[in-house]
Amino acid sequence: MSYDFSNLWIEKFRPKTLSDFICTSFTKESLLSFKNKEEIPNLLFIGAAGIGKTSAAKIIVNDILDCQYLYINASDENGIDTIRNKVMNFAQTMSIDGKIKVIILDECDGLSMDAQRALRNTMEEFSGITRFILTANYKYKIIPALQSRCQSFDLTPPLDLAVKRCASILKQECITVPDDQKVKLVEFIKGTYPDLRKCINELQKFSSSGTLVLNDTKNNKVLDLIFKEVKKKNVETLRKALIESEHTFNSDYTTLLRNLFNHVDETEANPDLKRFYLLTISEYLYRDSFVVDKEINCYACLIQLSEIKP
Repeated sequence: MSYDFSNLWIEKFRPKTLSDFICTSFTKESLLSFKNKEEIPNLLFIGAAGIGKTSAAKIIVNDILDCQYLYINASDENGIDTIRNKVMNFAQTMSIDGKIKVIILDECDGLSMDAQRALRNTMEEFSGITRFILTANYKYKIIPALQSRCQSFDLTPPLDLAVKRCASILKQECITVPDDQKVKLVEFIKGTYPDLRKCINELQKFSSSGTLVLNDTKNNKVLDLIFKEVKKKNVETLRKALIESEHTFNSDYTTLLRNLFNHVDETEANPDLKRFYLLTISEYLYRDSFVVDKEINCYACLIQLSEIKP
């Protein structure tokens, strides 16, 4: 069964070649050197969700090397049996055309410790015919033995290139961007950065009429309301206000916390209060990366903020 993704911007504009891929000049030059040599070392692509780690891996196997490859989503197939069976079976045989083969282990930070330890030996044993590309959101979850066997690249794109890519997509889709929306567009991209996938997805939603319509990209009214309740220490009504306002920020508590951090930084006059507020919010932003329920994490942050005394 085939699927038509032509109407999805994130698929339609997914980079397919090295020239389409946005990254730092150092990363682009490194990838270009792989193309000239027609060979790669083992690679570890690091960075937040939506920056193009999987796209970069597929560009390497399809555009740069044009080689035989195996793709595995390591967050789903994360046990040692995946390494012993799928990875070993593919890695130990020569390719049909004599080129090196590549195994892409996407979201490799989801592999169990046993699987990671088994992988390090596999990488060495079949290094003559097989290379590995690992992708991960969190480098610290990859054991040092695997990190040392790979060349690591942070694929976070420069902000100015992310803005240009989004503007180019809107232009190619013939979306009208009114003058009053241009500043909001840049603010919106900054707010979702570095998650370019999310940004493009949201821009398609806000452009469904053929004209870009971004309202309060920072949700200032919501932030004012929430922080007003925080300062009143109204924890009983705080969560109700938060949930009732979910539609205004699409239940995106990660972005809400980030915007709250900027809001406090811009509006809080008391330097001592500002310091405590910012430290608290930054702590809960860190927790947001791995908690199961982001709404509860955000609410806990607001409760702690309300307990800070002037």
